[in-house]
Amino acid sequence: MSNSLFDTHEETLNHAIDAIRTRGYWSAYPEVPSGRVYGEKAREDGLAAFQGRLNRPFEIDQPGEIGMVGEEQSPYGMKLGITYPKPDLDLLLPVVTAALPAWRHASVEQRLGVCLEILHRLNQRSFEMAFAVMHTTGQGFMMAFQAGGPHAQDRGLEAVAYAAEAMRSCPSTARWEKRVGKEETVTLDKRYRIVPRGVGAVIGCSTFPTWNSYPALFADLATGNAVVVKPHPGAILPLALTVEIARDVLRSEGFDPNLVTLAPDTADAPMTKSLATNPAIRIIDYTGGSDFGTWIEKNATQAVVFTEKAGVNSIVLDSVDDLRAVTGNIAFSLSLYSGQMCTTSQNIFIPRDGITAGGERVSFDEAAGAIVKALDWLLGDSARGAEILGAIQNEATVARIEQAKADGGTVLRPSTPVANTTFPDARVHSPLVLRVDAADERLYMREMFGPIVYVVATDDTTQSIDLATRIAREQGAITASLYATDPAVIEAAEEATAEAGVPLSCNLTGSIWVNQSAAFSDYHVSGGNPAGNATLCDLAFVANRFRVVQSRIPVGQPAAV
Repeated sequence: MSNSLFDTHEETLNHAIDAIRTRGYWSAYPEVPSGRVYGEKAREDGLAAFQGRLNRPFEIDQPGEIGMVGEEQSPYGMKLGITYPKPDLDLLLPVVTAALPAWRHASVEQRLGVCLEILHRLNQRSFEMAFAVMHTTGQGFMMAFQAGGPHAQDRGLEAVAYAAEAMRSCPSTARWEKRVGKEETVTLDKRYRIVPRGVGAVIGCSTFPTWNSYPALFADLATGNAVVVKPHPGAILPLALTVEIARDVLRSEGFDPNLVTLAPDTADAPMTKSLATNPAIRIIDYTGGSDFGTWIEKNATQAVVFTEKAGVNSIVLDSVDDLRAVTGNIAFSLSLYSGQMCTTSQNIFIPRDGITAGGERVSFDEAAGAIVKALDWLLGDSARGAEILGAIQNEATVARIEQAKADGGTVLRPSTPVANTTFPDARVHSPLVLRVDAADERLYMREMFGPIVYVVATDDTTQSIDLATRIAREQGAITASLYATDPAVIEAAEEATAEAGVPLSCNLTGSIWVNQSAAFSDYHVSGGNPAGNATLCDLAFVANRFRVVQSRIPVGQPAAV
């Protein structure tokens, strides 16, 4: 097999490797859904392709099929009506395992080339993917295009770049010479082989099925492993499309397409536990709720497990230059995709005697009121609000809003339905904002996923930082945010959050929000607190997916060809 795909995409890979070394801004895949970039009919064709998938079986020619499953319901109000082949794991996994030897023996360049071509073809179908992501997750179209398409593709490319670095860190051969006496020299030829672990299981989530799954999928593939993709029952289509494209590329390059397979299930008859504990599974990547992630970490003992679970993210307000700019930024970050991002802040800590804003003292009530006012303005235009909020993926999240209100706290802003004129049946709700005291730990020292915000009155900023970092250590956190004009406060927060293993963003205003995590630059999840044990993406994320195994032989002896 040739390295033609690697040659085609080598420049892209080299740019990606340079980006992970320098950590500056770079993107391989344009994030703007423009006809000038993707073709004048790209959106129209993508919508038609998505619509052509509805109310029919999704055909994947893979072994072990024992029936069809599918229960996806768009948060915008329609049933997708797509069914997918459900496999019998006892029939599927032996076939997947049998596909491994040829992939394992392929060159590093061949594997990298296949991964890069899959990403290229995914990018070409970004509009189709956007509609698939939108109508399974509830993201607004712009977010679905960006996060489900180019940003997810960048995350996959980032993993490929790290895999290339990790596998190239050891030469394939070496000649070793050592003088062991006055007259004797030992000379050995050594050969180093990349030996993958085997079959990986990628367990997807319902809110960001591609963005959170692509790093694992491509890290596994690039390092020589096979992948069984297990989507969330509510968001199968985006990963089914991904598997379809991956299998097409593998097949066209002469590899067994069963190196990438789909394993969908239903909420009533889940297969995740049996998949995760199957002896054939040697790697597991999980994104989702903390309880089940912890179960996998404890019970899937036959596999290396990488998890991104959940956390409770915090904002600490101490002092600001421009309160309006700050609260506008916070309001957008709280509203984006209805708080259903793992990076969205839940708790806002404000000293009960207020903060400094523009050199003047602002009371707690005034600071909290400014956040509410910013939310009111942002979401006051229903068309703008509906696009920013998207739709709520799961009905349980809507119920959680009511639970939070009933549990306690003073309502500063009620959560209300927001009309979506394009999709009248869409499940859209604005954020609920509650005031609580620092002593009310039972309310805010827990994850309340969705558009639920606690504004917490504290004794001072020191207590605010202490509470934010304690919750990160105990419950996990993926982001933290600070607004302060005093360098000493910033230094104290940086030290505390670093020890708690939570990345810190300081004084964000304008068009950059704490929710955002940029491929090639930001480390998403530190692995340093209960929010997850892995980082997207670093060398540790890829290096444990393979081993380097050597052979050696004295020079002059018959050697392997």
